Amino acid sequence: MAFDAGMLAACVNELKNTIVGAKVDKIYQPGREELVFVLRMWNRREPMKLLMSAGANTPRINISGFNLQNPATPPTFTQLLRKHLQGAKITDVEQLGFERACRIELEAHDDMNFKTKKNIVCEIMGKYSNIIFCDADMKIISAVKIVDLTTSHKRQVLPGMKYEMPPSQGKLNPLEETRASFKEALIGYEGELSKFITNRYMGISSLTAREISTLAKTMGTWDAFEYVINIIKNAEFTPILLRDKNKNPKEYSFFPITQYGSALAAENTETFGNLIDSYFGERERSDRIKQKANDLFKLIENSIARLEKKTALQMQDLENCSEKEVFKRYGDLITSNIYAIKRGMKTATLVDYYDPEMKEVEVPLDYRLDAPANAQKYYKRYNKLKKAETELKKQMDISKIELDYLWSVFESFDRAEGEIEINEIRRELYESGYASRMKNYTQIKQQQSKPLEFVTSNGYRVLCGKNNTQNERLTFKLASKGDYWFHAKNMPGSHVILFCDGMEEPPAEDFTQAAIIAATHSKAKEEASVEVDYSLIKNIKKPVAAKPGLVIYHTNYSALVTPSKSVCESLRVK
Repeated sequence: MAFDAGMLAACVNELKNTIVGAKVDKIYQPGREELVFVLRMWNRREPMKLLMSAGANTPRINISGFNLQNPATPPTFTQLLRKHLQGAKITDVEQLGFERACRIELEAHDDMNFKTKKNIVCEIMGKYSNIIFCDADMKIISAVKIVDLTTSHKRQVLPGMKYEMPPSQGKLNPLEETRASFKEALIGYEGELSKFITNRYMGISSLTAREISTLAKTMGTWDAFEYVINIIKNAEFTPILLRDKNKNPKEYSFFPITQYGSALAAENTETFGNLIDSYFGERERSDRIKQKANDLFKLIENSIARLEKKTALQMQDLENCSEKEVFKRYGDLITSNIYAIKRGMKTATLVDYYDPEMKEVEVPLDYRLDAPANAQKYYKRYNKLKKAETELKKQMDISKIELDYLWSVFESFDRAEGEIEINEIRRELYESGYASRMKNYTQIKQQQSKPLEFVTSNGYRVLCGKNNTQNERLTFKLASKGDYWFHAKNMPGSHVILFCDGMEEPPAEDFTQAAIIAATHSKAKEEASVEVDYSLIKNIKKPVAAKPGLVIYHTNYSALVTPSKSVCESLRVK
């Protein structure tokens, strides 16, 4: 579902009852197109995080529970907002008409400490979404996306201009519709009701229009339309999340959805903030990671493609080496019949002593050479292919190790949560010999990221590495000899440590949960069942000069488990 005007009305209603009266404590800009206001309310102990996103795929505004990582150096827009809004009080939140835009009014102080009004306009309009900072008279001070004439001829968003609403599409406000006008417009219309609604009225998404069409079959067209509109007018919103059979979020709405029947399971969330976090969370994290690590994705993908091509050529050369035994046999047969072969012969028909039936075989000869020289020629070809085979196997083993390493790095992006993890991966690649392919990279001192943390049903602590750097730190620095190490068998994935902390050996249930965490955070996370190896830390060794994250072990147990995001989420420490 698109974040339509009805959903925005529900979110604005929730924000009115939650953040009006709160003060802006901190301002962050985790991504290029998103802002976080940390708010404090006099009657709340814990701060609130107001998240505004103008991303094309994840536009939204809500109270979020996510801990987003912030850049080491705040962007210019963030610094401007901090100057004007640090300590400001939110006095109002309103939706602008029935558009997908809302205004947050703040009471701040100017340089002379006089009270002044400032406004933040959040436009939730797909790829045209924006976050615009205005003064008391709605004159634009700055914006997340500056829109000039080169970008749009219809509407510009530039500092100094008066804020104007996006141009109208000539559609009607559904909140002002009457029964008579609705019925009259439907006379003679033969198309789908949902198309009629989206084409005639502003701010209604396809999902909402389809639901009205579904309800119309039992309620009548106007009654179904009025039912949904009254939900908005009377602010009788219900946060609904629809999940598929794999528990993946598929749709979200501000009122119950019946059109999917039993295909999607409906879930009532506590707040609209939780609803939007649940739907957009993973998608937004993925988009943010791709945006910040685009150069690394290309580097790794190109390196993997190069290695796979190299391995295919090596495999072909190795197959050619299988002819070496034929050349050795020819050399042996010529040597055993050395007196029967004369210079000038192009072939020789000889008895094959390697064949149990002693059949004759025709051996090609170089007519310019005598018998001993022909035998030596075949032996040289045999020895050359034998050495090539040995070297090719070594090179293929090296290529496989390198390929496995690159896949492990690629998998790390699935667990990265922000810029700190991206920088760790960047540094790891630099130190692993990819410096020549990384443009303008300079090593800087950076803070360490934290691994994923879980607590099992019986209270045992579990840590899961997000990347190879964390895997190394977990296994060889943080874990003790009596703790348990888990890893998906023979595939890239996280090192998972089950900490015993001197306590008794954990129950089988806790071992299973740790194995599920390891399987879920591996390349096989989509498989029905995954084999996970586990052993005491004292049995885990690192080979000399091995790539980060590579270990060896010879004593271990194995468990067959099913990866489960829901189990991991229920055990994770927030």
